[in-house]
Amino acid sequence: MCETMIHRGPDDDGFFVGSSVALGMRRLSIIDLHNGHQPLSNEDGSVWVVLNGEIYNFQLLRQRLLARGHRFTTRTDTEVIVHLYEDYGSDLVDHLRGMFAFAVWDERRKQLLLARDRLGIKPLYYADLGDRLVFASELKAILPLPGVDRQLDWTAVNHLFTALTTPSSQSIIRGIRKLEPAQVLTAGGGRPLRISRYWDVQFEPDYRSTADDFVEALREKIEESVRIHMVSDVPVGAFLSGGIDSSAVVAHMVRQTDRPVKTFSIGFKETSYNELPYARLVAGAFDTIHHELVLEPDISNILDDLVWHLDEPFGDSSAIPTYMVSRLAAEHATVVLSGDGGDELFAGYDKYRVEQRERRYSRLPDPMRAALGLISDRMPEPAKGRNFIYHHSLSGWERYLDASTLFRLKAKQKLFHPDLLGAVLSDDPWRDANKWLARMHGNWLSAVQYLDLNSYLPLDILTKVDRMSMAHSIEVRVPLLDHELVELAATIPPNLRLNGDGGKHLFKRAMRGILPDEVIDRPKQGFAVPLDRWFRGRLEGFAHDLLLSDRSRQRGIFNLSYVDQLLTWQRRGRPLDLQLWTLISFELWCRTFLDGAKATCRSRENDAVAMGQAMAVALPLS
Repeated sequence: MCETMIHRGPDDDGFFVGSSVALGMRRLSIIDLHNGHQPLSNEDGSVWVVLNGEIYNFQLLRQRLLARGHRFTTRTDTEVIVHLYEDYGSDLVDHLRGMFAFAVWDERRKQLLLARDRLGIKPLYYADLGDRLVFASELKAILPLPGVDRQLDWTAVNHLFTALTTPSSQSIIRGIRKLEPAQVLTAGGGRPLRISRYWDVQFEPDYRSTADDFVEALREKIEESVRIHMVSDVPVGAFLSGGIDSSAVVAHMVRQTDRPVKTFSIGFKETSYNELPYARLVAGAFDTIHHELVLEPDISNILDDLVWHLDEPFGDSSAIPTYMVSRLAAEHATVVLSGDGGDELFAGYDKYRVEQRERRYSRLPDPMRAALGLISDRMPEPAKGRNFIYHHSLSGWERYLDASTLFRLKAKQKLFHPDLLGAVLSDDPWRDANKWLARMHGNWLSAVQYLDLNSYLPLDILTKVDRMSMAHSIEVRVPLLDHELVELAATIPPNLRLNGDGGKHLFKRAMRGILPDEVIDRPKQGFAVPLDRWFRGRLEGFAHDLLLSDRSRQRGIFNLSYVDQLLTWQRRGRPLDLQLWTLISFELWCRTFLDGAKATCRSRENDAVAMGQAMAVALPLS
């Protein structure tokens, strides 16, 4: 298991084998480089821990634990966990500020505790195999184990082709699950496996505070978060897109150090996708040591690595530039800070403004909606305006979720082989999304931000960043997702998050005077890839040959005549880049992990060995 994940932690490995447990660890050395060997125990060896991630308040916790009589043998952040466990048990997670997935083994109780950080920055897969529990930082570490049957989870496949990712609690493989963000799992001790949630963000607007109060509080909290995220015994740099989020992180990094900050950016020859001019503007304003790379359309040579490290099929094509900017950063730094999370916290996505505008259509009478639905049904699938008409035949959250749907129901009925439709379509792929939306009453903006914090952020954004950075020997930290900053942002009234001027209203005010006005006032631009053009250029033949190959046909999952139709529509100008990219990702994943392949460690002779803490366990459940 550990050899499979050697790319996440080539600095060190370690093992603990007890009467009922075997723990393994691949380590990325960042804090206490020479003494932070894992697994690590308390004073008498009765409690053991493996940690993937960073505890940013470990120095404060260490001081408190020393005052309570605990003894430390290292300076690493990992050691605070075993001593916190001694004092607080599973409630230790309430004291942690950081990104983490960890396991604590209690030798006396014969009990295992698994925990994942509040926002889902670090991954954790597990499987209950009946007589034993296994877990790992990556899916592929579990696949080679005896008793693991590589059968697709069809509800996860349905979710993938609806929302670009697999679900919160399921993986693409049946029986292998994910521990969700802010969850703890306990097993052993003669009791059934138990999972509970220990934290949730509460959107409770504070109408007593003024806008100026929030601006001051945001500036203080962001500055503090960036400061603690920079604690490291190895070089620290930053991803810089030129947007307000990453620029804000860089600006606060510069304040914390007397050394030039290294920044890394990716760009494209296609002007409408290229943000390098803004990144250069920020780099110049803060005198950073700036590195950039222009991405070419021929990416076929990196796809095998991309699929291997993504671990599951993944429909978000921005994994490509994330992979490349991580490779660039790995040449100069081991730890990199990013601006991820700002759009979710401060209502920066365009889809929020679209929903604000479209809510006026909610007044359409039901007969008119029904008529729009009939009109769209009678239009041919590639007809211009058909999707628009269908979209506005819907109402409420059904309409909102439709805007994020990759393949609608009728399209999936054509896409999948008829023999599989019953299995694939057996569940509502938006079930979890509707669950999150139902928890929020009152303001619609808070509801959709809450949804994104619990789904899109951990399943897409953070998954992409973790996998692609670990592929290139760097650890990415996200100071805008410090949970105390998240809790503060959730108290900002909706009208100060999104108003007539667009999203991030208050965040922009907080950054005014810190960042150049050109960055604050620039139009919103996502981290997108010009795949639509690439699929009509160098990637066209590649996509055709892969998706319509004999291997794909023999797999019997898709109706290849419909796939061929999608390729034709794309060639004729209909933008289907995400649909095709998801199909490519899925097919390549099947070839890598299902077609008689055995997940083993790979040779990295011609690339940087990926660093990153990783862990694994096999626990008998007798």
